[in-house]
Amino acid sequence: MKQTTVADVMTRTVMAIGENAQFKEIVEAMRAAHVSALPVLDSEDHVIGVVSEGDLLVKEAAAAGQHGARHQRHTAGADKATEVLAAGLMTQPAVTIGRDATVAEAASLMSARRVKRLPVVDDWGHLTGIVSRADVLTVFSREDSDICAEVTDIVIRKFALDPHTVEVTVRSGIVTVTGQADIPASVPYMLDDIRHVEAVVDVRDRLSCPGRLSTAPRSAVPASS
Repeated sequence: MKQTTVADVMTRTVMAIGENAQFKEIVEAMRAAHVSALPVLDSEDHVIGVVSEGDLLVKEAAAAGQHGARHQRHTAGADKATEVLAAGLMTQPAVTIGRDATVAEAASLMSARRVKRLPVVDDWGHLTGIVSRADVLTVFSREDSDICAEVTDIVIRKFALDPHTVEVTVRSGIVTVTGQADIPASVPYMLDDIRHVEAVVDVRDRLSCPGRLSTAPRSAVPASS
């Protein structure tokens, strides 16, 4: 089964800053690199955190609060409002990923930790690249014909279905499996394997099996009154 790795899609040339970088240096580095966040490195080039535009905006928000809402003693991130170095402004520890991780694993980590990008590190924690949400989504540019070939291989080789009685079609990443399956118990496992094929958006089950009541999608079955 094809599995695109982080190394396949990551950006290898990455702008990073040291932990002693000052506020204005960080802003200038972001503008020069046209990015909204930067990895922060310690003296041995280990990734120790990430400083983002959100981290920097705390200072501006605090200044506005002082002028417009002096009665508010504390706001979220107020501790960062007095910081001027990356070490104090950054979010830590950094959420990182290895270059050999799959794109699916990167997507899961981004979703779970609610981050837009992940610094990519080697076994020693050194920065080797960065992977963004946009990078992860490039896997969905895979051709339908490639997806169809892989799904067909699963259906015929792994689950031994007759290619003359089962048809696989793929349109815009949506896989439809139509035909006759002789062993109903194997169908859920086959469909699960198909869902895990890279770049599959959805799977539509149009199989008929002995003793199987219906192949209609759950949403298409009228609700009982």
